[in-house]
Amino acid sequence: MEQKKFDYNSFIGMILLGAIMLWYLNTNKPEDIEQKSTPDVEETTVNIPTTTKTATPSFANDSLKQVALTNKLGAFAQSAINGTEGTTEIQNNLVKLTIDNKGGQIVKALIKNYKTHDSLPLYMINDNNSSFNINFGTTDNRILNTKDLFFEPTLTKNGENSVLSMKLKVSDSQFLEYRYEIKPKKYMVNFSIRSQGLSSVINSSNPINLDWSLKGYRHEKSIKTENTMYSNLYYKSEEDVDYVSAGNTEVINDVDWVAYKQHFFTSNLLTDTPFENATVTSKDLVENEEIDTVFTKSFALKTPLALAGGELNYNMKWFYGPSDYNLLKSYEGTDLDETADLGWGIFGFLNRTVFYPVFNFLQGFLSNYGLIIILMTIVVRIIMSPLVYKSYLSSAKMKVIRPELTALNEKYPGKENAMKRQQETMAIQRKAGVNMLSGCIPALLQMPVFFALFKFFPTNLALRQESFLWAPDLSSYDIIFKLPFSIPFYGDHVSLFPILASVAIFFYMKMNQSQQANMQAPTQEGMPDMSKMMKYMIYFSPIMMLFFFNNYASSLSLYYFISNLLTITIMLVIKNYVIDEDKIHAQIEENKKRPEKKKSKFRQRIDDAMKQAQEQQAKQKK
Repeated sequence: MEQKKFDYNSFIGMILLGAIMLWYLNTNKPEDIEQKSTPDVEETTVNIPTTTKTATPSFANDSLKQVALTNKLGAFAQSAINGTEGTTEIQNNLVKLTIDNKGGQIVKALIKNYKTHDSLPLYMINDNNSSFNINFGTTDNRILNTKDLFFEPTLTKNGENSVLSMKLKVSDSQFLEYRYEIKPKKYMVNFSIRSQGLSSVINSSNPINLDWSLKGYRHEKSIKTENTMYSNLYYKSEEDVDYVSAGNTEVINDVDWVAYKQHFFTSNLLTDTPFENATVTSKDLVENEEIDTVFTKSFALKTPLALAGGELNYNMKWFYGPSDYNLLKSYEGTDLDETADLGWGIFGFLNRTVFYPVFNFLQGFLSNYGLIIILMTIVVRIIMSPLVYKSYLSSAKMKVIRPELTALNEKYPGKENAMKRQQETMAIQRKAGVNMLSGCIPALLQMPVFFALFKFFPTNLALRQESFLWAPDLSSYDIIFKLPFSIPFYGDHVSLFPILASVAIFFYMKMNQSQQANMQAPTQEGMPDMSKMMKYMIYFSPIMMLFFFNNYASSLSLYYFISNLLTITIMLVIKNYVIDEDKIHAQIEENKKRPEKKKSKFRQRIDDAMKQAQEQQAKQKK
């Protein structure tokens, strides 16, 4: 019998097999198997729990997830399977936009040449404060949101323009595309939404809704002025521009653009193909204006998109930039300049046709905006000086005939002679060439100027963060002392420009009191004494001004301070060097000698009415 020899080759083979088994077991332990996560897709993420300790190969996990995503997303599953996290930037010298692969939307919008009130970069969009989404149904009965899906970016150049194409793909020939094109030195960014080959994928019977929402960051020092007065949702609908105030929702038709305006900056979406209808909402996020806050308002737009031949095709524009009247006016045919909030009616007309041209002219050769405001004030007061002269002339005439009016009151005393006294008073004034309205009309004509400038200065972007004397920012209030507490309607600080304006108003009203006293006829029996009311107004008006302007733009207080100083100076010049009461008296006496002019029909009707009233009063007395 043959003795078996030891087989070295078999032994070595067994050792190698054992080593391979040990290596496999140590490198494929169940607790060390790495699960590949699916892309972060909201409402489509599938969690596959581990129910046994048996190791599952990674390719099996990937297959299961692909099946799960296909069940969730249908034709768009590949966008989640192949999608990658990442962002792409497009920018010029004015604005920088960051677009995320997920959703293909803008996740950062930085306005480069401006800072916040506390010197931080000025973002309109950052840290998920905005969302842009298209919600649509598919032919296999799924409802999807573009914000949850991954787009594929392609960045190219079109001359000097940067072009970013973001494609949500079903295949290379079937996709939904967002296209961004940014030009040098422009805030306006071309934006288009179009689909190709999706007529068999998108269910045209389901509504396709575009949703755009944004929470506005606080950018300015004064929360009250930024949020309460100058932040609104504007829109252009059926050729008219209007706004939605906070806390309201409106449904509008034929929408050309929607603007989320935040005092000096705005986020706008414009469309070449008007939205047939849209729901817009504005909400106030400030609970207490005295407490620091991150956001001021939230804005939202929801509008259905229409298919053309089963495909989407919209040409739009994004605008992230300053709400500057001069800039917005340059976009002809859009009416975006109406969001600059220059006031309605005559007030806006004065700002557009008078004050902005004057301001722009002065801005052309002066860099100090405080001096520009002072020069602009001088121009305005010189233009208004004829009205001041007219008012003073009427006052002087009334002063001359006042003794006659006093004698008339003594001649016709009592309530029973009120009509006769009034007739005679009007006859004396008419013969002397005095019109009571001539003193009131100049004051009324100055009111539109007051209210127009009340809108002009606080909304003028050129004044933002421009300093003058002790005021670091002419678009906001100045602070010379910070109070340890807050006074209702006044605030927690002391501003110097409002104090100076209030003092100037006090002296102006003090000087004006004698003029107004001359304009008033002697107090008649049964009539209130207006002089007492004027005494109270002299003190009440400056105090009201002090409280009202303490939280407003220091440029506005500077204007009213200089304006009242100039008005006082003009009044003194007119009183001491222009008006001659002796000449006025001589002119009045000359007017009395002339035959009275034929009464106008209106004047005759008034006289007849007074005569009838007087006769009726006499009958009642009998």
